[in-house]
Amino acid sequence: MPPSPPSHPMISRRTMLQAGSVGLLGLGMNHVAGLRGLAAENGVVAPQPRAKAVIYIFLSGGLGQHDSFDLKPQAPDNIRGEFSPISTRTPGVFICEHLPQLAVRSESWALVRSLTHPYNEHSIGHHVMLTGRTPVPLGFDGNRPKPTDNPSIASIVTGVVPRRNNLPPAAVLPEKLFHVTGRTIPGQFAGEMGSKFDPWFIEASQYRDASYVHGAFPEYGFQRQKGSATPANYRFEAPRIELAQGLLRNQFQSRVQLLESIQQQRLELDQAAQVREFDRHRQTAVSMLMEGRVHRAMDVHAADAASQERYGRNSFGWSLLMARQLVEAGVSLVQVNLGNDESWDTHEAAFGNLKNFLFPPTDKAVSALIDDLSERGLLDDVLIVMAGEFGRTPKVFTFPGAETKLPGRDHWGAVQTVFFAGGGVRGGTVVGSSDSLGAYPRSDPQTPENMAATIYQSLGLPPTITWKDALDRPHQIYHGDPIAGLMS
Repeated sequence: MPPSPPSHPMISRRTMLQAGSVGLLGLGMNHVAGLRGLAAENGVVAPQPRAKAVIYIFLSGGLGQHDSFDLKPQAPDNIRGEFSPISTRTPGVFICEHLPQLAVRSESWALVRSLTHPYNEHSIGHHVMLTGRTPVPLGFDGNRPKPTDNPSIASIVTGVVPRRNNLPPAAVLPEKLFHVTGRTIPGQFAGEMGSKFDPWFIEASQYRDASYVHGAFPEYGFQRQKGSATPANYRFEAPRIELAQGLLRNQFQSRVQLLESIQQQRLELDQAAQVREFDRHRQTAVSMLMEGRVHRAMDVHAADAASQERYGRNSFGWSLLMARQLVEAGVSLVQVNLGNDESWDTHEAAFGNLKNFLFPPTDKAVSALIDDLSERGLLDDVLIVMAGEFGRTPKVFTFPGAETKLPGRDHWGAVQTVFFAGGGVRGGTVVGSSDSLGAYPRSDPQTPENMAATIYQSLGLPPTITWKDALDRPHQIYHGDPIAGLMS
């Protein structure tokens, strides 16, 4: 028997006409579901329990443990470096002298001084610490993301945490991490989950400069060898989400109502034809057009002058201010790349660059974030995590050919210190320790999987939760236990 001729979906003329009217409105069918969300947002909604959130501060390049939160004052000069420890408000806990504002807030934060993984290369280090998975995925390529990569923590949150206030569950700001050579750093994306679960990237730190400029622009930009510098034409400005000029709110609302009236036809179309998968981010953008809180959350320059000064008028301060505004608006996880790619990779002139360009805006902005969340009654509900892709080599040394002839460090995955604050963290706690040289964990070693599990637990995700791939196969989210002793 010959095969049956291919069949084609039958779509009624009425449905076609109404589908066309959506196009005439300047919107696609993939926007309808987002527009439907406006009805709930504009109506009376029952009070919801306060949701938990996480701000993951990522220090690309790797913060040296000896120079920040795990000083070794008794070690030889070429190990302890140039910085001295200062007391915090917690007896027996000392941190770097160039983090004085954080020192007086130790009752709000805790340290894990024993996080370890086996990699000393930037790309795989980024992948490990942004995904919370230590094993190298099959076919990993440090020069570009691949669909076989492990999904980032932000992507997993995008896939399993429900939306609040019609906002994406996870956002990354103020930029993607690109190497100066142009390659895109892996570990930031959804990988094997599929690109539809990539987090919401808010590209706010806008510049393209061929020179290797790092830091907190414009106040604290620097080149490793030459000191103070800021990329030409730099500006910090989140992309605007707004109605087209001349389109008034009531006109837009009328169009929304018209689209609501053809909801059933959309469903018919979905069933009758293989309509392409919704573009989640555009759908969300349309829904957010009517939502004033989104504009306020992304426009840090509209914040009062005192708030901007408190955080710092630079990319570190503005980024953490935006992160606070976003979690308050309803985003569950905000990853803040504090510095562009490898800003914290201080291979030469390390101590001057840390002292003058990296620690001052970090100390100020992170302290402001803690205070701001506390004053708003949010600190217990928002976990702050700060880590890089690795720590530094125990020894500091001057690299052959270094232009400045000043000492620096190299990469070291064997141990780093991870900073936690808020979110139920036991203030003043130190979990684990490194050995006398700051080279390896001495007690209570922790893994990236433990850090990720702590984040997921803070968001209220159960240990049994999974995500499913295109073949409907379940994948575990937890690959370790939350860090014991960290939470109260």
